[in-house]
Amino acid sequence: MKKIKVIGGGLAGPEAALQAANAGCQVTLYEMRPIKSTEAHQTSDFAELVCSNSLKSESENTAPWLLKQEMRLAGGALIREAGATAVPAGHALAVDRIAFSERVAVLLVTHPNITIQREEVTTLEEDSEDTLTILASGPLTSAPLTAELQRLTGADHLAFYDSIAPIVDATTINMDRVYMAARWDKGTADYINCPFTKEEYDVFLDALIDSQTVEEKQWEKLDYFEGCLPIEVTARRGRDTLRFGPMKPAGLTDPKTGRWPYACVQLRQENLRADSYNLVGFQNHIKFGDQQRILRLIPGLENATFLRYGQIHRNTYIHAPSLLTETLQLKQHPNILIAGQLSGVEGYTESIASGMLAGRYAAALAHGQTPTPAPRESAHGSLMHYITHAEDMGGGKGKANKFQPANITFDLIPPLEEELRKKIRDKKERHRLQCDRALEAWNAWLTA
Repeated sequence: MKKIKVIGGGLAGPEAALQAANAGCQVTLYEMRPIKSTEAHQTSDFAELVCSNSLKSESENTAPWLLKQEMRLAGGALIREAGATAVPAGHALAVDRIAFSERVAVLLVTHPNITIQREEVTTLEEDSEDTLTILASGPLTSAPLTAELQRLTGADHLAFYDSIAPIVDATTINMDRVYMAARWDKGTADYINCPFTKEEYDVFLDALIDSQTVEEKQWEKLDYFEGCLPIEVTARRGRDTLRFGPMKPAGLTDPKTGRWPYACVQLRQENLRADSYNLVGFQNHIKFGDQQRILRLIPGLENATFLRYGQIHRNTYIHAPSLLTETLQLKQHPNILIAGQLSGVEGYTESIASGMLAGRYAAALAHGQTPTPAPRESAHGSLMHYITHAEDMGGGKGKANKFQPANITFDLIPPLEEELRKKIRDKKERHRLQCDRALEAWNAWLTA
């Protein structure tokens, strides 16, 4: 039986390693931190959540919920640990980052089939007779390994810029100016809401527009990913853009006025101790000095202490439609599988999901079997189908630079049959039926 090498200790790598190890394979997991770090990571921990602590909605019959439900049914390790370290976040699944990483580490270091190697990998074994490789080194893959992957694929990589949101010390929030609520009262009232009047919003917006951004390096081209725009970039697109985006007040009734505020910033609990909160959707590329001044214009944060400021980091991913099969194998080098954000999925939950599939596919290959792709009707199958067929679906229009990473949405999941669509007008009922169909197909795939 072939051995399995997993490169990358973020989210996809550990999940892949645990899936393959649980299937009886001998796995070596490589992580370069702390020998060599990245511009975004702060620790050398496994499964470090860099940008935020949220794994998205837990509202039943939503696309993110469906993806997580499928992972739970498949015995996903990281989604189980996320549940065990969850912090209050309304209808979302958010975790205590430190506790989450610690629990994932215990699973890895105590597993009898997993060996941990703390070293940088710079070469890939494309034609090995006894080893399969899962490359899950993430969007911040080191330059030597990126060059090695480029050598194998013969294709240019695409890069977009992702951002990190600020974190504030909970004890420095002026609770007299804020209120607890969840949007539309979904779930429990776990978010701190900072309400703006029109006058306060105008002052804040002008400050954002006039802010000093971190200077671009010569080798950089600031090509932001539309799904995660810096707050100041959004602000410069129009005076109401923020009010219909990350500062949307809809569904956030202020108990002091009985009305929605003009605009609102939400703070989400960062850890189980509830001693810090992150600013939801407030990733930015503003100089630290300006950040402190501008963020203190938010009602309730006038004297706030920021434990971390927003940052920008480069994300790299391959052109999956031309390079990958639906079982995440490189078409030209099937002994190498790609998982996580490097494969073209976007988001924590999606990265874990791709790692779970890669671990299962690699385990099948190690046992001499031909892996069967996840069913198209499922959230997992739909996500993999998108990244490997995006241009056929009209997402790329034949040009490599048009391919963009994707979160799981119902747009990726096959619609109901036409007759059923005509019969059922209610969108929520349609989504419920799509979820039922997905879970049925997923269960059949798991038991096949």
